[in-house]
Amino acid sequence: MTVVVGVVMLLGLLGVAVPLLPGLALIAAAALWWTLADGPSAGHWVVFAVIVVVWGVGFALKYAVPAKRTTASGAVGSSLLLAALLGVVGLFVIPVIGAPVGFVLGIYLAELRRQRSSGAAWRSTKAALTGIALGMLIEFCAGALMIGVWVLGLILV
Repeated sequence: MTVVVGVVMLLGLLGVAVPLLPGLALIAAAALWWTLADGPSAGHWVVFAVIVVVWGVGFALKYAVPAKRTTASGAVGSSLLLAALLGVVGLFVIPVIGAPVGFVLGIYLAELRRQRSSGAAWRSTKAALTGIALGMLIEFCAGALMIGVWVLGLILV
C-alpha cells in the first residue's frame, strides 16, 4: 500500500506539468488514503494536516504570484480574464498543452488590442510566460515538500 501511495504522489508531481492531472490535489488525496488505510493514529493525522497546509499555501501562491507579476508588467485584469478564457478553450482544442497555449495567445491578443503595439503586447506576454513558469515551479516545490513530509511521516510515525 505504501508503494501505491508513493506512485500516486509521484503522478501528482507529474501533474504539475500535465494540466489534465490535478497535481497537488492528487498528492493530498494519496496522503489521506495513507492516513486512513495505515491504521490512523494521531501521528498520521498530524502528517496529513501538515500536507494539507502546504497544499493550501502552494495552491494560493501558484495563482497569486504569477498574477501579480503579470499585472506588474502592465497587463490589466480584462487581459488576464481573456487569457484565462482562451486557456480553458485551448485545453479542449489542443489536449494537454492547450491551456498554456491558449493563455499565452489570449494575453498577447488582449494586450495587442489594448496597447496597439506588438512590442508592448509581447512584453506583457513574456511576463505572463514567466508567471506561468513561476507558478509551475511554486506548485512543483509545494508538491515535492508535500511528498517530503509524507516520507518523513513514514520514518517517524
